[in-house]
Amino acid sequence: MARKLSNWVLSLMLTTFFVSSWGENAVILLNFKNSLSDNSALNDWNTSTTPCTGDTPNWTGLRCSDGNVFALILENMSLTGVIDIDTLAQLPLLRSLSFMYNNFDGPMPNVKKLTSLRALYLSYNKLSGEIPDDAFSEMNNLKKLHLARNQFMGKIPSSLVMKKPVGLSIEGNQFEGKIPNFPDTTQLTTLNMANNRLEGKIPASLSKFNSSSFTGNNGLCGKPLKACSSSKKKTILIIVVIVAVVVALAAIVGISYRRSKRSKTPNELKKNQETRALQKYGAYDMGQKEKEVPYSSDQLGGENGKLFFVRNDREKFELQDLLRASAQVLGSGSFGSSYKAVLLSGPAMVVKRFRQMSSVGKEDFHNHMRRLGSLSHPNLLALVAFYYRKEEKLLVSDFVSNGSLASHLHGKRSPGQPGLDWPTRLKIIKGVAKGLAYLYIEFPSVPLPHGHLKSSNVLLDHTFEPILTDYALVPVMNKEHAQLYMVAYKSPEFNQSDRITRKTDVWSLGILILELLTGKFPANYLKQGKGGNSDLATWVNSVVREEWTGEVFDKDMKGTRNGEGEMLKLLKIGMCCCEWNAERRWDFREAVEKIQELKERDSNTDIEDSSSYNSEDYGYSSRALTDDDFSFSVNG
Repeated sequence: MARKLSNWVLSLMLTTFFVSSWGENAVILLNFKNSLSDNSALNDWNTSTTPCTGDTPNWTGLRCSDGNVFALILENMSLTGVIDIDTLAQLPLLRSLSFMYNNFDGPMPNVKKLTSLRALYLSYNKLSGEIPDDAFSEMNNLKKLHLARNQFMGKIPSSLVMKKPVGLSIEGNQFEGKIPNFPDTTQLTTLNMANNRLEGKIPASLSKFNSSSFTGNNGLCGKPLKACSSSKKKTILIIVVIVAVVVALAAIVGISYRRSKRSKTPNELKKNQETRALQKYGAYDMGQKEKEVPYSSDQLGGENGKLFFVRNDREKFELQDLLRASAQVLGSGSFGSSYKAVLLSGPAMVVKRFRQMSSVGKEDFHNHMRRLGSLSHPNLLALVAFYYRKEEKLLVSDFVSNGSLASHLHGKRSPGQPGLDWPTRLKIIKGVAKGLAYLYIEFPSVPLPHGHLKSSNVLLDHTFEPILTDYALVPVMNKEHAQLYMVAYKSPEFNQSDRITRKTDVWSLGILILELLTGKFPANYLKQGKGGNSDLATWVNSVVREEWTGEVFDKDMKGTRNGEGEMLKLLKIGMCCCEWNAERRWDFREAVEKIQELKERDSNTDIEDSSSYNSEDYGYSSRALTDDDFSFSVNG
């Protein structure tokens, strides 16, 4: 008994000594770290050093003053689990707390226990549900609150009306009902309530803010939006789905084909086969005359619906505008048909119809569409609006007038129209790489940031700047349909072991590079289900190892003089991206870096001069590549 008592006393003395010498903040922070499901980003939170030395933080994410923690900034660290508010409440001087860009989910944490907090940042997580009305009732010092891009719903809690707010950001959720009145907004400098489900008149105290602070809420009115009308009835918008007469068009094409088949040369017949493959591939060809398609409001079963806008930088239009617009078929792929609608107000929009998204719930679909609407990059086609119905969905985006990369590589060209030259193809692949890199950054926890990267999903503007489309749709696609048709599921790793990785989109990028350089269509993409072996990569590999490299490059590619070395570099990049073994395959960072280093012309133009063709048509190196040039396997 005496021994146990002495051990307990010794333990108590050591603990007291440890806490007093090392700091109470450290014990609290380590307890918080241990409460997280994944705390690998906080590896330097350990007993080897104190959290703070004076005003200098020694641990990641801390802000210190006189050896005490006054702010915790843990952003973009892939943190998961439950936010342990009870432990954080033990930090006596905590004034600012940020967990933005993480993966916390579940209901709103009980933050009212943090009574001294002045700023709280919880945006870009997966928090959901209704926020209790008294959630902020005891936070009398709170000045800044950021809850954007979560999945909150219900009414805005009355306790959110801070005494003298400075900043409030709740956009991109599903808040509904009226906006509470803010009695004192003299210090309020930033406000964003956009893209919710709010309705009613905007309080006069908030009318000083820009209209972008309130857009995306279908029921709001009053300054700075349009004036409220007491006699105004709630507008019921009729959704219009433009259905193409694909069967009729296919019949016409089939009859024309049979009539003309006998008079076609072998080359013309091959081109016609490529054109039909493109239609199945989903590419739209702006070189062909578009067919006007009749449609009616009954084509979705006569249901009423709402068009939800996800961007604030586009002029909004109503569904009646789409009803009055003439519809033209652009293409029909494995997901559905694409249509061009020219609005009476001027702009042309593209409406894409999806039927294979029925397994995703309305709330999840809305949240993912808002996430896509928040993306902004010059090489991504911006989602403008969407429509949800259980059986089918509509995605509305801007119209890109120059068609797709697939139509330029494989479609019919008018007599005398040149193919894409080398500088243009290099520009295209550099832009594709930039857009893909942005997706990887924006979706750090998603295995397939794009998921369907192929030439028909690379649109080209009038300067041939590439614009990626149909990206990040895997989370909302029906799994069975995705595995049958989406490009990522043609990859070697899925073919062999039914798995996808963060390198799978890199494989798709590699196939796109080979298609761009060779001008050959990746026919295995047309096969439903697993794509077999990657036949285009296999063909390229066999040619560069056994024959002349000059046979690889597209003979329609002009402007290759003095660019042979850079073309070979891009070919090597493509093959390294197509590595059959995913472990040996480049990751996206390495691929993007190598692509951005490429130039139009070689730095030393007389290299391999004797082994290059002199013709502009065949101005690429004809030497065979050795095993030292490439390290690439196509069969594991």
